[in-house]
Amino acid sequence: MAMSAELAAQIRAAGNDLPAISALYREQLEKQDRRGVMLHQNVPYGEHQRQVLDVYQPDHEQPPVDGWPTVVFFHGGGFIRGNKEHRQNLGWFLAQQGWVAVLANYRLAPETRWPGGAEDVVSVWQWARQQGSNYGVKHDRIVLMGESAGAAHVATASLRTELQPEDWQISGAVLLSGPYNARLEGLARQQLGIATPDPRNEAYFGEDRQQWDKAATVDHISAKPFPLLVSFTELDLLQMQVQAGELFARLVSQYGFQPELRCVPRHNHFSQGYSFGTEDDSVSAPLMRFLTSVV
Repeated sequence: MAMSAELAAQIRAAGNDLPAISALYREQLEKQDRRGVMLHQNVPYGEHQRQVLDVYQPDHEQPPVDGWPTVVFFHGGGFIRGNKEHRQNLGWFLAQQGWVAVLANYRLAPETRWPGGAEDVVSVWQWARQQGSNYGVKHDRIVLMGESAGAAHVATASLRTELQPEDWQISGAVLLSGPYNARLEGLARQQLGIATPDPRNEAYFGEDRQQWDKAATVDHISAKPFPLLVSFTELDLLQMQVQAGELFARLVSQYGFQPELRCVPRHNHFSQGYSFGTEDDSVSAPLMRFLTSVV
């Protein structure tokens, strides 16, 4: 079902204001159906206090012998904040669709600098491969997914082979409104409406332009093509729209990828994530079609 005209008007009026958008969805998500799902919380995948994850597992009397396909999701927060609990609605939703959903926290800046977030993506993937069977994870059917800063970490981990272990294997990746070019954001702050100093990028990537060059995922893609969904929203932050287009263009014209590209109508940077588990399937329906196609 499409978004209601009333909600669309409220999202447009609120703009990319996280507290305001969260308030719009609070009542809907409090009523979200959570039946048929087992939740395992704060499972460690590393030694740092932030290296914990939640597993949303379908609760079936006769689960598949070899497990369920799995989505490993990384939240947003501008590299400096955010928690897996903010996207519980995605975990409940995916598990009810017959997927194991792994929602992970990761180390934050400025304590952890680039490429620490991508290294945590790899660590969660390794956990899913090695220990995920205890929670119904099908180890050879894993899709990585990230939103905003989480999408940046997933893009870095999945597109740059120097960060991947030898046995690296994923079924696909989903990138929702992420930044993929630290150099662009650093040099075009005025045009993109990014604050100076930038509390997000400078905390994670630092202030050294050479480091920005090194961290720009769009310039260092070394992975062979794999199924990929690149998405942004109609009312997104300008830098996310620009970088989604840049990443898509580079992947197609320089690296031989044929990713799916979507502009989600009527949503903004924050509302898309809150829509999972609601009547509005403008984000969830294309996601499920992509997930079904890759596994």
